[in-house]
Amino acid sequence: MRSAQLIELWRGDQLESLHRGHAVVCDKHGVVEAWGLPSEIIFPRSSCKMIQALPMIESGAADEARLTDRQLALACASHNGARIHVDAVDEWVRTMDMSEADFRCGSHMPQDKEENRRLTCSDESPCQFHNNCSGKHAGFLTLNRKLGGGTEYIDPDHPVQQAIKSTFEEVTQETSRGYGIDGCSAPNWSCSLEGLGRAMAAFANPGQDRRGQAMSRLVDAMRAHPEMVAGEGRACTALMRSTGGRVAAKTGAEAVFVAILPDQGLGVALKILDGATRASEAAITAILMHLGVLEKDDPTVNRLLTGQMKNWRGMVTGEMRTAPGFPV
Repeated sequence: MRSAQLIELWRGDQLESLHRGHAVVCDKHGVVEAWGLPSEIIFPRSSCKMIQALPMIESGAADEARLTDRQLALACASHNGARIHVDAVDEWVRTMDMSEADFRCGSHMPQDKEENRRLTCSDESPCQFHNNCSGKHAGFLTLNRKLGGGTEYIDPDHPVQQAIKSTFEEVTQETSRGYGIDGCSAPNWSCSLEGLGRAMAAFANPGQDRRGQAMSRLVDAMRAHPEMVAGEGRACTALMRSTGGRVAAKTGAEAVFVAILPDQGLGVALKILDGATRASEAAITAILMHLGVLEKDDPTVNRLLTGQMKNWRGMVTGEMRTAPGFPV
């Protein structure tokens, strides 16, 4: 079975663009619904940050650092670099007697408009706290303090990354074929889409052991603090708010998206082949509607999927639609 047609873009009465991809819904036993090829090998990119944060909690490092739920949500974040994110990362590492110099993620201008404007108008340069992955890296540093590794915690053979690899393979129930270097310089281990879906289902069906408790803490933190996971105007934050906390949702670069539905014990994973974010956001919205946790008249649905597309003059130019058969 090859990739499936997932999202269409229509202009007038003509199909203009088509986004193909793969998507799975899993429960604790495995795949319950699929579109495309569940065995497709992908890089999960930032969609797996919850997995990468597990060793920090399981090792006891998070408790020793007295991390709050807000900080745990930040460890899973691809944030906008707003002041709430930058200040939270700064406060986190200062309590560990560390600084921005200890980070290895690099810096970039923030996506948050207000903070971007502040930096531009002040002629101030962004720092590594503005990096959308700085919360994850604060988590890496927290785990590294516990493990006693060297300063280059992003190296694939570093104890931090080896702990993450072991955890990643355990929760996906797969041996990774290898890694690529992510945008924040850390290794990103590959897996099948089904494996990523299984991992999300594990977060939705946590046990009472150490790992299950860690999974529950991360999911609860994300649902309680959606603004820390992404930020205003972002799909992750909007979807978690619109579902009333019934879903923990996380995007990844190159059009990966996952969702955790604890009430239903389900995990969702999808990948759009052409890497288009607009399509991954539309596809996860369609699946959440299909699973009954998102109402079709919700403003977020209108923004990410069903709303009319308009040009700069406000004229209607087209619309996105789910392809026939997706979701059923």
